[in-house]
Amino acid sequence: MAAETLEPSLKNVIDQTTLKWIFVGGKGGVGKTTCSCSLAVQLANVRRNVLIISTDPAHNISDAFSQKFTKTPTPVNGFTNLFAMEVDGSATETNAFLEDSSDDIMSMGKNMIAQLAGGLPGIDEAMSFAQMIRLVQSMDFDVIVFDTAPTGHTLRLLQFPTLLENALSKFISLQNQFMPMISQIGGILGINDFSSDETSKKLNDTLEIVRTVNSQFKDPELTTFVCVCIAEFLSMYETERLIQELTKQDIDSHNLIVNQLLFPDRNQDGSISCKKCNSRFKIQQKYLNQICDLYDEFHIIQLPLLEHEVRGTEQIKGFSKMLIDPTLKK
Repeated sequence: MAAETLEPSLKNVIDQTTLKWIFVGGKGGVGKTTCSCSLAVQLANVRRNVLIISTDPAHNISDAFSQKFTKTPTPVNGFTNLFAMEVDGSATETNAFLEDSSDDIMSMGKNMIAQLAGGLPGIDEAMSFAQMIRLVQSMDFDVIVFDTAPTGHTLRLLQFPTLLENALSKFISLQNQFMPMISQIGGILGINDFSSDETSKKLNDTLEIVRTVNSQFKDPELTTFVCVCIAEFLSMYETERLIQELTKQDIDSHNLIVNQLLFPDRNQDGSISCKKCNSRFKIQQKYLNQICDLYDEFHIIQLPLLEHEVRGTEQIKGFSKMLIDPTLKK
């Protein structure tokens, strides 16, 4: 009965003005980028300023908007309040983070931090994530939409704040042992401008940001995850895995987009003349019914398989209307 009371649209997300972080994810090839870009477009209609971030190494939002984006927020063509950026948790960006955040630490100190941090699985990507979050927060966006990579990478991304909080907490607990030694060596080597207090402040400031983001990710008033799937077994299986992991991590999720659905033309008697279309339609309806039964407490948004690609700002604007008006899907 609950499924009948929930509107089959993302209007609930658009209307929830407290949301700060919105993740869009699912199995590869289900149309996450089109959906996340469309959601960002709709949010731009009601929010002060919106940022969409691609964390997928493939970086498809440039293709979706037919515009090149970088790791710096860039205005999307046709908008004054919608920005996009692409980030990559590569070793290169992590090294840049270390250089930027510890420019007053002598070479030995930098190497020590890199070695200590590098011993933790996933810390490279996590530190790049921290760098990105710091940049985003400094620009004061109203809401941030994440176009995430396929499920495995996405789950690691959502674990980054906890991983960083634990790593930085341990590192800071050891700094009283390391910093005096580094200061003494710096004095012996004639490096007098090294400031252990300033370094400590930077580490604590970063930890505070990470703790804030970690708590925000687990607050349903501030964060939600929109799952995208198609009506096939493998996609359903991965979606269930994703939702279970989100539940374990205390991350809110109550919207599910079922994309690429067939709505075939019918004859006067209601039959479908195309045999392949009819067969495919029946398969999709079987899994769609299972999805509706399994996720009866979710807003389930059904989107059609189109005859053309959705590329460019105008086409995304058109497609995005189906996220809030289910009657347009046919």
